[in-house]
Amino acid sequence: MKKSIALAVAATAASTFAVGSISSTAGAAPNGNGACVQAGIGTLKDLGLLQSAAQKQIDYSTLADAETGPIFADLPEGSNLSLGQVVKLHTSSPELFDWCG
Repeated sequence: MKKSIALAVAATAASTFAVGSISSTAGAAPNGNGACVQAGIGTLKDLGLLQSAAQKQIDYSTLADAETGPIFADLPEGSNLSLGQVVKLHTSSPELFDWCG
């Protein structure tokens, strides 16, 4: 199970890197947002939340505060996003994440 989750994360990250590198409207940093995505995945892993994230079992509102972060947004309770959605946000809006700054 862990291997399939790791493969899914890697595939999602790889496809996101490709989209981020060819999209001029994604707000990409000069070196792209691959480092931001990797930092986000690393943060989830460090917090022991990567598997839960892959299973859409994290309420991201518990990690969000528009003023203090670490996710700089106001999210309603029950913001259980897919890991793919979170990875895409790292490429389109890296300013939302403390670890991307």
